[in-house]
Amino acid sequence: MNNCITVEHLTHRFGERTAINDLSFSVDKGEVFALLGPNGAGKTTTIRVLNGLYHPSAGSVRVLDLDPQTRGPEVRRNTGVLTETNALYERLTARENLHFFGRMYGLPESLVLKRTAEFLEKFGLSARADDRVQAYSKGMKQRLSLARAFLTLPAVLFLDEPTASLDPESTQQVHEMIETIRREDGVTVFLCTHHLEEAERLADRLAILSSGRLMALGSLAELDRRMNPHMWVEVDLLSPLAETGELKRLPGVIALDQSDNRLRVEVETETIIPALVAQLVGVKALITRVTPVKRSLEEIYFSLQAEAREKAS
Repeated sequence: MNNCITVEHLTHRFGERTAINDLSFSVDKGEVFALLGPNGAGKTTTIRVLNGLYHPSAGSVRVLDLDPQTRGPEVRRNTGVLTETNALYERLTARENLHFFGRMYGLPESLVLKRTAEFLEKFGLSARADDRVQAYSKGMKQRLSLARAFLTLPAVLFLDEPTASLDPESTQQVHEMIETIRREDGVTVFLCTHHLEEAERLADRLAILSSGRLMALGSLAELDRRMNPHMWVEVDLLSPLAETGELKRLPGVIALDQSDNRLRVEVETETIIPALVAQLVGVKALITRVTPVKRSLEEIYFSLQAEAREKAS
């Protein structure tokens, strides 16, 4: 089984309010999967259902082939959770925090001591291990929270807004630690965030929610193709082309626009680009750069949210 998380037609209600509405997706082992959406979209509720803290109103979920509704403690023993609030004891040192949580997780004392030393080093905190956490920067606290979540060597790490309220330097530190955990330890990372640049940097695949409903699912390239099945290519030239008729008639070229020394060409697929460049070379165009234009996650995200608002109205 390659899936380590499976969600099928999940619905969760709080009284008359529906927080998650018929949600389905799966997460592969070892991937970084991002759940995106504005505040109130259902991201945190989804994490709580997956960890057995909430029971679904309808549908089913499985984590590591376990049903969190009936085997929640076992699921939680094999997962780590990091929320935007660090849940650390600030009057204790970093070492004391990890000792405390390791014992709470039921790890043998020798293993608590071993992993504390190992993870303080791994997460770049050894030099400050015996300082009280209240003296730590936000970035250091979040790295310590990652170390705490990682103490049991979880198969799945749930990160709920892991860089909320962090400054750019601290955010960079946390991103680097997430990438290291995934690369070196093969951990599956389930990331909930409303920071689009974070998801674009870290995630293999993305699910975009709006009011608890799934709007889109796939890699950034797949979402890009969904929003625009064709692609644009920008060609920078030393001087404008005097004649573009032959280019317009090239098979696979849909549209063409020239502005000064830049040529923008809409093509059916990227396989048309070599023929396009060959045609330009054939007419002695002085090419300085050829750039396939891909939509950013920000463009895709806001297009989908606008689409959701139109459907709702």
